[in-house]
Amino acid sequence: MQFIRDIYATKQASNRPLISLEIYPPKTVEGDRNLFEKTIPAFKRLKPDFCSVTYGAGGSTRDKTFTIVDRIQREYGLTAMAHLTCVGATREQIGEALAQAKALGIKNILALRGDPPGGVGEFKKTEGGFEYSFELVQFIREMNGFCIGTAGFPEGHIACKEGKYVDWHRLKAKIACGADFVLTQLFFDNADFLVFRDYMTKKLGVSVPISPGVLPILNATQIRRFAALCGARMPSPLLARLDQLGDNDDAVVEFGIEYASQQCEKLLKEGVPGLHLYTLNKVKSIFRILANLGLAERA
Repeated sequence: MQFIRDIYATKQASNRPLISLEIYPPKTVEGDRNLFEKTIPAFKRLKPDFCSVTYGAGGSTRDKTFTIVDRIQREYGLTAMAHLTCVGATREQIGEALAQAKALGIKNILALRGDPPGGVGEFKKTEGGFEYSFELVQFIREMNGFCIGTAGFPEGHIACKEGKYVDWHRLKAKIACGADFVLTQLFFDNADFLVFRDYMTKKLGVSVPISPGVLPILNATQIRRFAALCGARMPSPLLARLDQLGDNDDAVVEFGIEYASQQCEKLLKEGVPGLHLYTLNKVKSIFRILANLGLAERA
């Protein structure tokens, strides 16, 4: 399996965008079966450059995350990346997790501070663990043998009370600790991403790839909750359209495909190195979006 930094370099040389898909570990046996028998085979047809697998709130799915990444790589031949957080683990336990990842042939890690257990409340450092994600990035870099991704926040991290510019300077410091690329939190206004991207590259001199994270809307209530949890602003026209569609879930999905397709099209015109799509393990929207962009065969 390739290091993701090398995939970025190859794509940049050929002037083509990198496409990555984020998957989460299911909570049921039936969900696991669907993931491996339907979802991942369907995503493989899209030939993504890599898949990432989330860690679960509070680090609740570490072993399952690694198992999924391992199977994606061995059984489906796709490069995959495991998320790893600081939550609920000591330095030694994180070291053990990285040793486990290395033994499985996992070369790519997304280093995150992580959300508190249950995804709510304030983050609390585990005794003997790390408080900030830059410490995790640094620790992974010292272990050698990994390509390291990290998270960026176009509107600033919701927990950073000093404002987005302070948060962006901290991201630069985190990259200096050893991160190879940045994947961003979801956003709904491309202007927010472009201001962030330009500040990082032109003002702060960051040269690693920064790929925007895009989440197709599947459900009006769900997307409002996600936006509130991560501090993503929903523009008034977007909210008004969701209000118009109401409980018509099919119409919301179609609107979500259209909205995300337009977002991605404009981002590609702005020269982003790649697109990171939050799939929520749903195939239809991802197929349609990439088809709209001319980046996939219609299924």
